[in-house]
Amino acid sequence: MPKPVLKTSVIICAYTDERWNGLISAIESVQGQSVQAHEIIVVIDHNPALLDKVRARFPGVIAIENREPRGLSGARNSGIAVAHGEILAFLDDDAVAAVDWLEQLCASYGDPNVIGVGGAIEPLWQSGRPAWFPGEFDWVVGCTYRGTPRTVEPIRNLIGANMSFRREVFAEAGGFRSGMGRIGTFPAGCEETELCIRARQCSPGKVMLYNPAARVKHRVSAHRAQTSYFRTRCYAEGLSKALVSRLVGAGDGLASERTYTLRTLPQGVWCGISDAVVRREGAGLGRALAIVAGLAITTIGYIMGLTVGRFQSVAPSGQNGE
Repeated sequence: MPKPVLKTSVIICAYTDERWNGLISAIESVQGQSVQAHEIIVVIDHNPALLDKVRARFPGVIAIENREPRGLSGARNSGIAVAHGEILAFLDDDAVAAVDWLEQLCASYGDPNVIGVGGAIEPLWQSGRPAWFPGEFDWVVGCTYRGTPRTVEPIRNLIGANMSFRREVFAEAGGFRSGMGRIGTFPAGCEETELCIRARQCSPGKVMLYNPAARVKHRVSAHRAQTSYFRTRCYAEGLSKALVSRLVGAGDGLASERTYTLRTLPQGVWCGISDAVVRREGAGLGRALAIVAGLAITTIGYIMGLTVGRFQSVAPSGQNGE
């Protein structure tokens, strides 16, 4: 079996027994890689029974508890604290990695200017993809969305379900900010966006790279396919974007969003209308309306986030005395 050039630590965070079968699949997909990880670290977010369950089922896996406040950011930081790899890769507990996932991620680190690598995330709709759900908004369910590069290219930020970083990123820029990101089922986000921007600000000239050949499949539950989740997630994203803008500046914080809003979304609306009129596909109009509604709700969340300013005190782990 091929050996990886760089030692990799794979970190998987979990918080609920309800996703136990998915967690098993995630761990087993890492164990079956074409190049073996140096270690697999499973971080359990304040659920002692689940921690015991993982330790019993996977004795060869490093299973630890989240030693920071409850939430995905703290869990990831807890995993980082015990990891020994040169590359730290992150996989969601409801995602399954392709057999060459680590091989593809590690290959992209041949360039010393690359400090982070992410890959493609394909949605696995457990109840089927809703006809109204636009590909431009697949980020709502944590997946690669329409508008993401199709080839290996530098990118502003990586998506949490499939991302990796050089160890020195965390030594230089600190960890994920406490108070950001998903806490339980509340669909906040942008903690990886803020980290990626902060890391590049700390290391000018360094890049985050998107490699679509590094693939994972991400389960999307029936609940996340509902319009209510779509609305809630868009609003939470707006709140999170406002926080990111305050922390790293609107220039970097909204750079990708400007292109997405001015180019990708109008194209999506036009395609939806065209599908409805030319192909007589009724769902095309639904997708166009979903794009307009999603943008509007996200914008409202962003404005509210700027107005309320309730997250101003959050700080990255390892900085500001934490």
